[in-house]
Amino acid sequence: MLRRGDTGPAVAEIRSTLAALDLLPPANGAATFDGAVEHAVRTFQQRRGLMIDGIVGPATYRALRDATYRLGGRPLAYLVSAPVRGDDVFALQERLLELGYDAGRPNGVFGAQTEQALRNFQRDYGLNVDGICGAETIRGLKQLSPRTSGGRPVLLREQELVRRAGPRLSGKRIVIDPGHGGEDPGVVTSELTESEVVWDLARRLEGRMKATGMEALISRGTANSPSESDRAAFANEAAADLLLSLHCDRNQSPDAQGIATFHYGTGNGTTSTVGEALAGFMQRELVARTGMLDCRVHPKTWEILLHTRCPAVRVEMGYLTNAGDYERLSDPAFRDVVAEGMLVAVKRLYLLGENDQPTGTFTFNDLLRTELAKAK
Repeated sequence: MLRRGDTGPAVAEIRSTLAALDLLPPANGAATFDGAVEHAVRTFQQRRGLMIDGIVGPATYRALRDATYRLGGRPLAYLVSAPVRGDDVFALQERLLELGYDAGRPNGVFGAQTEQALRNFQRDYGLNVDGICGAETIRGLKQLSPRTSGGRPVLLREQELVRRAGPRLSGKRIVIDPGHGGEDPGVVTSELTESEVVWDLARRLEGRMKATGMEALISRGTANSPSESDRAAFANEAAADLLLSLHCDRNQSPDAQGIATFHYGTGNGTTSTVGEALAGFMQRELVARTGMLDCRVHPKTWEILLHTRCPAVRVEMGYLTNAGDYERLSDPAFRDVVAEGMLVAVKRLYLLGENDQPTGTFTFNDLLRTELAKAK
């Protein structure tokens, strides 16, 4: 963790990287984390969809390293034990998608799906089919014109999967991810911890989902706190249809309050279409049902959103450092309202606008009647 006031070789590396990205003047060997470096870090974090705190933690450091790679600067291949990642991988995925090859949602990580798309391209173009993006493959990628038009293909594929899934909730597999846990309590107040609040909310949501015929899986137990990558891997291995990550927030100002929802997106047009739609439904339902401040929907590149293959959203369900939000979150009846709103938001996603009702008016009993009627 590097922040303002720190010095040393690690800070010199950060300054050099920021200078290479045109966010700072040439470093010239400087090794102090001053106000200019903090401002540059914040600018970089905002551009990359990271938490904007001016601190270089693990996520920001990885993103800075990723940003230094350009397509063609090194060979790219699928390594199971240590996946290659970087902006060059992201550019490769984008290019393959433009050419009509399904590399999955661009996330800057060279995985099995990216390798298969690359092999298909090499086969069609008459190249050596080795799954390695080297100089010859780069030349082929640059010479061809895009095959697709009328929309980004990966986004259209996500939408088509939802359409094919149909409007019924029964049979949908949802991973509920209560944040923190175990030795990591998250936000801590005098009587509540974030991990306990979101665990209770997860169990309430799980019960409602199972009642409608959905398969609800919780990503952790009460005594452990998996990393975000492990939580994403859990959802991927379960072949989940959706992931819902539950959190509460904190702020130095006691006036900070309200609900915010996040989906995968880089801020430059690359996004999870279905994730963004679900985040919008989630935000509107929860704001309408709770009356809490609307802190809107935002694209982010957090690992839980970046590495989950299915559409994923993260909900920050109020600030435990705000007296009003704290009082609401302390009330079990309020958590029931939140759980119902989240379930309704998922239902709205699969309805695709058909036989819908105004925001905040669907109830859990309405959903049960709807599901039972369709089962008959």
